[in-house]
Amino acid sequence: MSIFTEPVGLSHFLVVGAVLFVCGVICMATKRNVLGVLMGIELVLNGANLNFVAFGSSVLRPPGTEGIGMDGQMIALFVIVLAAAEAAVALAIALSYYHAHATVDVDRGDELRG
Repeated sequence: MSIFTEPVGLSHFLVVGAVLFVCGVICMATKRNVLGVLMGIELVLNGANLNFVAFGSSVLRPPGTEGIGMDGQMIALFVIVLAAAEAAVALAIALSYYHAHATVDVDRGDELRG
């Protein structure tokens, strides 16, 4: 039986989470723009969140097995709050760097050393 013909279950969510994670890592590795790297980080965090929620869901668990309950949703909520704070701080740093150097090229970021 193929993964495409069975009903939506835990494996489907894990595949989508892994695809999001890999796309985020590729985006972080290939982009030279600060905003592109931030988008890659957000994709990685969203892939991890999807896996946390899938593992914590009682609907997706096979019958007769125990899960982690609401822990997955609580961890995902914490990661969302952390990602929002990270995006705000990183955007402020990127805007400050752009104001000073008229570029947001990641390769020129070594000038920020103190």
